[in-house]
Amino acid sequence: MRILVTGGAGFIGSALVRHLVGEEGADVLNVDKLTYASNLASVASVARDQRYALRKLDICDAAGVGQAFAEFQPDAVVHLAAETHVDRSITGAAAFVETNVTGTYVLLDAARRYYEGLSGAQRRAFRFLHVSTDEVYGSLGAQGLFTEQTAYDPSSPYSASKAASDHLVVAWHRTYGLPTIISNCSNNYGPYQFPEKLIPLMILNAIEGKPLPIYGDGSNVRDWLHVDDHVRALVLILQGGEPGQKYNVGGRNEHSNADVVDRICGIMDRLRPGAPHRRLISFVTDRPGHDQRYAIDASRLESTFGWRARETFETGLEKTVRWYLDNEDWWAPLRGHAGQRLGLVASPAAGRVAS
Repeated sequence: MRILVTGGAGFIGSALVRHLVGEEGADVLNVDKLTYASNLASVASVARDQRYALRKLDICDAAGVGQAFAEFQPDAVVHLAAETHVDRSITGAAAFVETNVTGTYVLLDAARRYYEGLSGAQRRAFRFLHVSTDEVYGSLGAQGLFTEQTAYDPSSPYSASKAASDHLVVAWHRTYGLPTIISNCSNNYGPYQFPEKLIPLMILNAIEGKPLPIYGDGSNVRDWLHVDDHVRALVLILQGGEPGQKYNVGGRNEHSNADVVDRICGIMDRLRPGAPHRRLISFVTDRPGHDQRYAIDASRLESTFGWRARETFETGLEKTVRWYLDNEDWWAPLRGHAGQRLGLVASPAAGRVAS
C-alpha cells in the first residue's frame, strides 16, 4: 500500500510513519513543511528504508501538492499537517487559518482531481483520512462525553480552524464523492512530542529544575491518549473505515491538568530523587477561552474494530517520562524553541503550558 502522509515529521505523524513503514510494510511519502515543530530525528529509524521518502512541501502549494500526487500515486492519504498549539493560535491566528483551512482545501482539491483519474480497484480502495481533534466540540461540563454527533462549538482560533477543515472534508465527500473519513482524537502524549505541550514541557522543566506553571486552578480536564494507541486506531480506520463517517479516538483516561503535573512530579521523585519536584509547581493566570473539560466516547471505534487503548495513563506516563530522561539528544536542541508562555494576549513572562 502506498500512503501519502502529511505532517509526517510532527509528533503524531512521525509515530504513524514509523508504524506504517516498520510494522505495516507500507510505502510512505512524508509531505512536511518542516516547521519549528517538525523534527526529522523523529523519523530517523526509517529514513534509510527504501519504502520511505520525504518531500519538503507546504500543503498550501497547490502545484507542489498536485505534483506529489501525480508522482507518488498514493492508495490513500492521511492528513495530519496542521498548526496545533492553542497558545500560539491566540497570539498568531493567521498561520492556523492558512495551514489548517487553506492547506486542507488545497490538499482536498488535489486529492479530488487525482481520485477522478483513478479507475477499478484502485478507485474503490482510495481513502482520504483527515485527522482532527476533540477540541472542535468545545467544552463539556462535569458529565457527558463527546460523540460523533456532538455539535461543533470551538473556543480557540486553533479549534475553529480545525472545525473549518473538518467541514471542508465533509463537503468534499458530499459534493464530489471523495471517499473521506474524519477522526477526532483526545489529547495525545508519548515520546517525540515537541516540548511546548503540557506533558513534555513539565517533564523537561522538572528535569532542569525550572518552574512547572499550571493555568488557572489546574482543574481543566483532558482525556489522555498514548500516541501509539492513536496510531493503531488510525491504521484500523484507514483500512476499514466507512467513507463519510467520523470516528472518535479517546483513551478513556480523564485527568485534570493539576493531577497530570502532580503525577509527573511523583515519577520524577522516584527516578531522579532529590528535592521534591512538587515544589516547582505554580498556578498562573488562565489563558483566554480555556475549555474546562474534554472527554471522548470511543464506542464506535471500539465496537467497529475491537480497538482498545493498551496503555493506561499510569503505564503510558511512566514510559513517557523515562523516554525523555533517556533521550536528551532528541529534545535538547529544541529547548530554544520552547519554554516561555504564549497563552495570554498580554502577560508577564512565565513558563508556557498547554493542554
